[in-house]
Amino acid sequence: MTKISIITVTYNAGHTLPRTIESVFSQTYPDIEYVIIDGASRDTTVDIIRQHASRVSYWSSEPDQGLYDAMNKGLLQATGEYVWFLNAGDALPCPDTVARLMQQLTNSEPLPDIIYGETDLVDIHGNFIAHRRLKAPEHLSWKSFRKGMTVCHQSFIVKREIAPLYDLQYQFSSDYDWCIRCMKKSKILHNSHLVLNLYLHEGTTTTHRKASLIERFRIMVKYYGWIRTLASHVEFVTRLGWATLTRQHW
Repeated sequence: MTKISIITVTYNAGHTLPRTIESVFSQTYPDIEYVIIDGASRDTTVDIIRQHASRVSYWSSEPDQGLYDAMNKGLLQATGEYVWFLNAGDALPCPDTVARLMQQLTNSEPLPDIIYGETDLVDIHGNFIAHRRLKAPEHLSWKSFRKGMTVCHQSFIVKREIAPLYDLQYQFSSDYDWCIRCMKKSKILHNSHLVLNLYLHEGTTTTHRKASLIERFRIMVKYYGWIRTLASHVEFVTRLGWATLTRQHW
């Protein structure tokens, strides 16, 4: 049986972590390793983790250098064949999500390097808001990310043996860089056609939005070159302008 390592990174997530933990512990698939890395939270997060410690495979709470440093700590503790990051506040959709996913791989030889799927947005109460705007491509490759993150990081499951550490030079978009590097090392990528993550949507993203976009632009240039990156941004701005005009017209 293939072991899955699910990793949750937390910081002051006392109000959102219980739902995430519950979704993992409710899974019917028997071989799940759950790793929680906390960044020395000051709220009730650590108390919540301690309440469930007997069922958590590994957890720690200590200061770190940020989100991606914590993710690296999780990667280094994982022992499963696959690693899967699940944010505090996010959830696996159904108790049989992992079982259904692994059933698809029953006769796969060799196993895929990457498994991916869809993402739904939910509110703080877990109520459905919308399907993620970007639908996962039928056939994924590292070139699929030329126009952005076409697969959500939390619906992107990678063989641990090919998963690199996150590059800490990026403070806000290292997950984008990480996914590309994983895909460049992959030969077999499997589209599950399943919703793999209920993503907690808390409104407009962070106050670091501008810095995140700048980082992502740098990453795009690194892998796809200046010309393709500029062309994709011109296309994006054109689509955005057309959509705005269309809304105004109607």
